Amino acid sequence: MRRVLCLSGPNLQLLGTREPEVYGRTTLAEIHDELRAVAESRGATVDCRQSNHEGTLLDWIADARGQADAILLNAGAFTHTSIALRDAIKGVGLPCIEVHLSNPEAREAFRRRSRIAPVCVAKVAGFGAASYRVALTAVLDWLDARDESR
Repeated sequence: MRRVLCLSGPNLQLLGTREPEVYGRTTLAEIHDELRAVAESRGATVDCRQSNHEGTLLDWIADARGQADAILLNAGAFTHTSIALRDAIKGVGLPCIEVHLSNPEAREAFRRRSRIAPVCVAKVAGFGAASYRVALTAVLDWLDARDESR
């Protein structure tokens, strides 16, 4: 059974009410419920967590080795600033998908550089709440293809 860890960073607990014109009206709890349903339909599990604290995200990534097959990470603002998250992703050795509800490249200049992108296998951005579902489906397909080629 595939196991995916889905991590969301700072301020994402405010989804549904925070800047709905940018992030939509879907709550993080609703996104998590959808991910669990999608995972179950694929014979997988997804462990969804959110923290505003960089250190907590770092601990969860470090603990994922041996507990998850892949990571979905919406690092929020940490995407653009955290070398520590970048190093943790690289160090844990699990495939990671960078996830964003909006398209950072179409926003303010300071959002256009991702510190984590170079150590992720892919990025899904700009599809609103569906970005998480697309990322989960894609990483499960990617894991299946990787294992079939071995």
